[in-house]
Amino acid sequence: MPDQPTRPLIASPRNPRIMQIRKLATRKERTRSGLFFAEGIRLVAEAVRSGSEIASLIVAPELLTSHFAHDLLARQVDRAVPRLAVTAAVMQSLSARQHPQGLAAVVRQRWHPLATVRPEDELCWVALDAPQDPGNVGTILRTLDAVGGAGLILLGDATDPYHPAAVRASMGAICTQRLVRTTFADLCAWKQAHGYRLVGTAVTASRDYDAVSYTAPLVLLMGSEREGLPADLAAACDDLLRLPMVGHVDSLNLAVATGVVLYELFRHRQRSAS
Repeated sequence: MPDQPTRPLIASPRNPRIMQIRKLATRKERTRSGLFFAEGIRLVAEAVRSGSEIASLIVAPELLTSHFAHDLLARQVDRAVPRLAVTAAVMQSLSARQHPQGLAAVVRQRWHPLATVRPEDELCWVALDAPQDPGNVGTILRTLDAVGGAGLILLGDATDPYHPAAVRASMGAICTQRLVRTTFADLCAWKQAHGYRLVGTAVTASRDYDAVSYTAPLVLLMGSEREGLPADLAAACDDLLRLPMVGHVDSLNLAVATGVVLYELFRHRQRSAS
């Protein structure tokens, strides 16, 4: 492994810089600062690969055993990215993991104004109406990345996609997928102006998810975990679809339902291209 410059380790969890990083666990501080905390080699590597702005790296040398991570760190040091060297105990105080990997980063958030978004060669956007579970949001971002989606549009009183649970669940897709915050009225005006088709899910829909015409450019609109898609939002959709269920349950987890439809969209696009 390449040698790193020797520097004093921060040994106190109450060090002012460490306490400031710890505050990023709160939405208030993430909103104020425009930053978020990314923990683990994979997340930090994805942030670097995607061109995200790294405000600082946090390194616990005694925990960092990965050759890949050492090479990654050396490249960032060469680029003069600020670095905090900490003890294993301090890294543990920042970590949500039982066994931290020794590498984390404070990263600049990236938001895209809806007005700047235009149709491209993409599978679709996903719009979520007031999702509350950050784990669901992170999982949907991960699935969007997997199928080649364009990004995520958050409507209403939505959870923060930079919540630590969402960041972890995204497995790096928080850095690759575009994020938009807007109102439903602005979404409708935007989709009308640029020719997007709005497809929603509802238990009252007459057609199954595999019988809908997925014409690009497209936005998949999903309701909240508890309420589903409100009637006024459903009425604004160009198409409504349902996910058939033959068991005793009457609903699916939001991330699961979104994933099912996204892979049907993916299958439809692959079939059309062949």
